[in-house]
Amino acid sequence: MPPPAAPKIYHIVHVDRLPSIIAEGGLLCDAEIVRRTAAAPAMGTTIGMTSIKERRLNELELSSHPGLRVGGCVPFYFCPRSIMLYLIHCANHAELAYRGGQGPIVHLEADLRDSVAWAERNRSRWAFTLSNAGAYYFEDRADLGQLDAINWDAVQTNRWAGNGISRSVKEGKQAEFLIETSFPWQLVTRIGVRSQQVYGQVRAALQAAEHKPHVEIKPDWYY
Repeated sequence: MPPPAAPKIYHIVHVDRLPSIIAEGGLLCDAEIVRRTAAAPAMGTTIGMTSIKERRLNELELSSHPGLRVGGCVPFYFCPRSIMLYLIHCANHAELAYRGGQGPIVHLEADLRDSVAWAERNRSRWAFTLSNAGAYYFEDRADLGQLDAINWDAVQTNRWAGNGISRSVKEGKQAEFLIETSFPWQLVTRIGVRSQQVYGQVRAALQAAEHKPHVEIKPDWYY
């Protein structure tokens, strides 16, 4: 499958993170979050796996930008309903401290090409990976002309586990877009939620925001 004409990217967060994201003016990378929370209260519920976050912060670098660690970038998937969201939904992985399920998780959607254009205007490094950027063996690129290196069939499939599904599908579905240090709130174009209750929480958080992305209840983005 060729790349979509207008690829979208997705970042998942707990809904209680939205006020701090809006107040900050965007998403922060894990390295910046760690630096700030060392001297201040946490900015909301953390949903990632600590061991993987530490590896991304301290070990894994982008080959397309030597010296730039994965944890120094804000990460996005190329699809909603990610494998990470499935792990959150199951809430039984030994390395996952968060046990609140997928209900409070929201998807922040943005346009890939608009995001790259913003990054280049602001001299912010970016890249995309062909698999999970938390693994030691991932490959990355920093050229939109190489988007066809992503396994788009895998990215868009809802069948990534079980009999007859290859390892390459599971790995390909976890391809990421990474942008250095921060990602501006104004590039978020849509917020997908699972329930009317969380829809109301998001709308309340947006009241104080100058930029108000469209909010939709998207059950097909969830398990």
